[in-house]
Amino acid sequence: MEHALSPPTLSELRRPRPYPAVSVLTPTHRREPDSTQDRVRLRNVVAEAKKQLEADPSVTRERRVDVAEQLDRALAEVDLTHAEDGLVIFAAPGEHQVWSLARPVPERVVLSDTFLTRNLVSAQAAERPFWVLSVSADRVTLWNGGGDRVAEAHTGGFPLVRSRENFDAERMERIGDLPSTFRDEGTRHFLRDAHTAMTRLLRQNPRPLYVTGEPAALSLLDEFGGAVRDAVHIAHGGLAHASAEAVWQAVRPLHDAEARRDTAAVAGHLESARGHRTFAAGVDEVWQSAREGRVRLLAVEENYRVTVRDDGDHLVPAMSGDLDARDDIVDEIVEQCLEKGAEVHFVPDGALGDANGIAGVLRY
Repeated sequence: MEHALSPPTLSELRRPRPYPAVSVLTPTHRREPDSTQDRVRLRNVVAEAKKQLEADPSVTRERRVDVAEQLDRALAEVDLTHAEDGLVIFAAPGEHQVWSLARPVPERVVLSDTFLTRNLVSAQAAERPFWVLSVSADRVTLWNGGGDRVAEAHTGGFPLVRSRENFDAERMERIGDLPSTFRDEGTRHFLRDAHTAMTRLLRQNPRPLYVTGEPAALSLLDEFGGAVRDAVHIAHGGLAHASAEAVWQAVRPLHDAEARRDTAAVAGHLESARGHRTFAAGVDEVWQSAREGRVRLLAVEENYRVTVRDDGDHLVPAMSGDLDARDDIVDEIVEQCLEKGAEVHFVPDGALGDANGIAGVLRY
């Protein structure tokens, strides 16, 4: 199952497909007793997708069989023992993907000529993704971070591993020969290669970066300059060979502190916007501004959800299941704002006060 949404991946998901491109969304649960019905619910929504394929006269028999097979293959790949809060299946002629999201999604089936990506985009923004680069003299490991976890990332050429006869970086650490290890010309070349690979990846997929390693290793990276030098450095050795949990525990205090600073900065921007009359609050007002491309900064409380319908001029409250109800309007707004160059920040519940869960700073 997929978790990390990079800009190239998003562009690939958004390209037009031969009709039908099927998007299947269903909420999932991390714990019992709610998780016990996830498997049945997933099978039912996939069955509903197949029923819609059967009923659509514009879908040829050949394509119907192809996409149904892709749905079955996707279903077989789902591992609900590691379920998060939402699951998305994409299926089109000759291809399928399964995405696990750390953000709830409404249950729905969509047949179109593109995949429905708004829920992936919103989940990615809510997780505040970041990179962790853990360096040692013989291994450089990249970690994909977001939400409350990190996982090893096999992308951009990482991990980088260096082997050499009679070379034992861990032994050198134990006997105190580490500074000379990082002055070794071979080690310098190895870490310069890691620096080059990380710089290239940040151009393709920019995120905040944390770098962990012994002080001697971090000093060497400082000499190379660029984005890696400007990252947050954590003087903690051994993490290139460590577990994901150990890396997360090392990074978490700084990551949490950064999140608190971000929330405070967002509050300041919103307060200033009130004084300059460039403030919008509430789902209807923010939605109208987002459609017009006027939102410069969007703030959303982490668990804010609302179901609405469009009465032609405004969004009005609705019940899930009502005709024309829009259960994921918040995710729709997030995607619209990101596409038009706005900053999007998710903040703790209650942080927006009387703004009713969602607010924005307007360009004009």
